[in-house]
Amino acid sequence: MKPLYIISCPIGTYSGYGARSRDIVKAIIDLDKFNVKVLPQMWGATPWGFIKDHEEEWGFLSTHLLPIGNQLPSQPDIWSQITVPNEFQPIGKFNIGFTAGIETTICAPQWIEGMNKMDFNIVSSEHAKTTFQKSTFQKQDSQGNNQGELFLKKPIEVLFEGADLNKYFPSKETNKFNLDDIKEKFTFLSMGHWMKGDLGEDRKNIGLLIKLFYETFKNQKSTPALILKTSGAGCSYMDRDEILSKIYSIKNSIEADTLPNIYVLHGELSDKEINNLYNHRKVKAMVSLTKGEGFGRPLLEFSLTKKPIISTNWSGHTDFLDNKFTSLISGELTNVHPSAVIKDMLIKESKWFSPDNMEASKYLYDVFSNYKKYEKGATLQYHKSKNSFSFKHMKDQLEEYFSIYVDYDQISSLTLPKLNLPKLNQTLPETIQLNLPKLNKNA
Repeated sequence: MKPLYIISCPIGTYSGYGARSRDIVKAIIDLDKFNVKVLPQMWGATPWGFIKDHEEEWGFLSTHLLPIGNQLPSQPDIWSQITVPNEFQPIGKFNIGFTAGIETTICAPQWIEGMNKMDFNIVSSEHAKTTFQKSTFQKQDSQGNNQGELFLKKPIEVLFEGADLNKYFPSKETNKFNLDDIKEKFTFLSMGHWMKGDLGEDRKNIGLLIKLFYETFKNQKSTPALILKTSGAGCSYMDRDEILSKIYSIKNSIEADTLPNIYVLHGELSDKEINNLYNHRKVKAMVSLTKGEGFGRPLLEFSLTKKPIISTNWSGHTDFLDNKFTSLISGELTNVHPSAVIKDMLIKESKWFSPDNMEASKYLYDVFSNYKKYEKGATLQYHKSKNSFSFKHMKDQLEEYFSIYVDYDQISSLTLPKLNLPKLNQTLPETIQLNLPKLNKNA
C-alpha cells in the first residue's frame, strides 16, 4: 500500500502560491509513490476557482481533492503545507514545509519557529535558503529574561520553480494575442501585483518603474510603450480603476510636453494567452525593478522566448538569470519602508533591494535604441533556462530529496496515539462567478 500523503495548499487559487502548489502536487502525483490527497486552502484575497476554470488541464486533480467540511481521513504518513512558514503544523508522521521563502534579508521569528516544527523544509531559491539560515533571534520571556537563541534547526533545501516547456516556448505565431490597440511597434512588458508601499517602496517596484519609464522617454519623437500586466488583490473593476488612478497620479507629477504611453493589461490570462503575449512581435523585452523575489516565475517563463530581460541583481531570480546574458541592474540594500511592512511577513528590521535609477534608465533606453546587441545574450539565457530550470528537472530534484530525507521504513513502522485531526477548511466556496476583464487601456 502506498503511503498516504496529504498536502495542504492554495491549489485552486489564482496566485503565485496557487501555481506553485499545482506544480508541486502534479510532480508528486507523477512520481507514483504515494496515495496523494490535497487539502485546498484560500490565499488571501486572490480569486478562487482555477481548477474548475481549467478543467481540461487540471481536472485530474479532482480525484485527489479532499471533500470540504470532512475530517482528515487518518493521520497522513507524509504531511506537507505549501504556504508561509508561520502556518506550518506537524500533523503527519513525517512533515515537509514548502515555501517560496522571503524577499528580504531577515524573516520574522515566527517563520523560523514554524520551520523548526517540520522535519524538512523546501524553499524556491538560494536567496531564501540563505536568509532562513542567517536569521537568528534572541528569545525572551514576558519579563524580558533571555531564553536562548532562535535559529533554524531543521534541514532546508532549494527546489526551483520549474517552467513547463510545453507551455512556455518561442513561437513564430507572434500575433495571436490581440494588441491592436497599441500603436507602438516596440513595447516593454512588466508583470506583477502592485502591492502596498509608497512610490519606490512596493515590493515589485511598479510605481518606480512607471516614473522611470516616463522620465526616460519624455519629450522624444520616437518612444516605446510599456505594457503593465498588473493588479492589486484581485481582478475587479474597482481594482483596475485604482491601478489607473495611481498611474495617472505619477504621470501628472512629471513636467513634460509629451510622455510615452503605458497600457494596462488587467484580468486573468491562461498559460497559452501569456505565452502568446510573451511572443507577440510588439513585445520586445521584459523589465522588472523588483526589490526582492522568492523566485520570480514570470522572468523565467519570459526567458524562454529568447527576448532580452532587464531586472535587478538581487534575490531569487538571480538563480536562473545570468548577468552575462541579461541586463541586471546594480543598487543597494535599504530598509523595508514602513509603508510596505506586513505583519509577520515583511518586517521593519529587514532590508531589500533598491536599484540604481540612472542605470535602470540607461538599460531601458539602450535596449530600445540598440536592440540587436541584446539578442545573442537573450538566446543564451533561453538555453540556460530550458536546460536547467524546466518542470522535469524540478521533478527529478524533488524525487532526489525524497530519497535522501524521507525514511519510508520508519514511516510505515510508526505507531502513534490517536490524534484529534483537524477538519478541512469549511470556508471555501464551491464555485465563484468571476468577472475577469481582459483589457488594454491606455494610461
